[in-house]
Amino acid sequence: MYFASDNSGPVHPQVMAALNAANEGYQMAYGADTLMNEVRDRIRGIFEAPGAAVYLVATGTAANSLALATLAQPWETVFCSPVAHIHEDECNAPEFYSGAKLTLVPGEDKMTPEALRGSILAEETRGVHGPQRGPVSITQVTERGSVYSLAELQALCAVAKQYGLPIHLDGARFTNALVALNCSPAEMTWKAGVDAVSFGGTKNGLMGVEAVVFFDESKAWEFELRRKRGAHLFSKHRYLSAQMAAYLQDDLWLTMARQANANCARLADGLRAKGASFLHDPQANMIFAQFSRARHKQLHEAGAVYHLWGAELDDSDDAEILACRLVCDWSISAEQIDQFLDLL
Repeated sequence: MYFASDNSGPVHPQVMAALNAANEGYQMAYGADTLMNEVRDRIRGIFEAPGAAVYLVATGTAANSLALATLAQPWETVFCSPVAHIHEDECNAPEFYSGAKLTLVPGEDKMTPEALRGSILAEETRGVHGPQRGPVSITQVTERGSVYSLAELQALCAVAKQYGLPIHLDGARFTNALVALNCSPAEMTWKAGVDAVSFGGTKNGLMGVEAVVFFDESKAWEFELRRKRGAHLFSKHRYLSAQMAAYLQDDLWLTMARQANANCARLADGLRAKGASFLHDPQANMIFAQFSRARHKQLHEAGAVYHLWGAELDDSDDAEILACRLVCDWSISAEQIDQFLDLL
């Protein structure tokens, strides 16, 4: 009953097999391995972007921070949600690598075009003394488990483009959003107006690899330099390539995301039947549910692993309603979900 994070789940056996196969013999280093050529072609294919620049890094923080550093000048500001991962969970890495600051667009979860426009208009008002307008970063799936619709993405991108600003998509859970929307990668990125995407894999069954895709190939060389200068260019790069190649083989990436989302839907349906309420409507593979402290205690004592949200599991009133975050990955079984619900 492990619902703490999709980072905590196992690597898919097909990915482990691919790593073992890649361990045979010798390959050129630093991304010159033959597998990387295959990965680059596959990613360009699934994004319908034959001219895209494609790179691999080992962490989502590196993907987001280096991509934003490539899109932003040090005197600019990056517009993002107050609950964006780049703001809450990356220890100022985007600011460190880019030199730019973050401007938090008002809102509780998703950005709206109106709020984004207001935040953009509030900058470049102080001449040389204030930050200049920079990239817009959109988190898809959001940190509260919500999914931007294609229309919502297009509306945000339209506002950014009106002011000549590039758009970065933080897709740590890119595939969970994709299968929820039942759309193509192109529709959720460059066709909507996105310039660069962090195409996540670690949260979806990989050991540790994320792709950075620039639809504007003119950014390629700068990103390569920033990746090297930032100490994120792997010498034994083939082990990143092998993971991503297995991920894309026979649509494994889609299969795992569909399973994670289905697991979440099963859990959400069961929680509703038990009378639990939700802080946010579950749309992908994350649930923010509320039930009593007594039930939380019972679940934890039985071995369930998940995080409370803004509360503590102490000796306070057992009837008090506490929120929690439950995250499903591809590997969680129906039996584990049902065991959790039976205890609840």
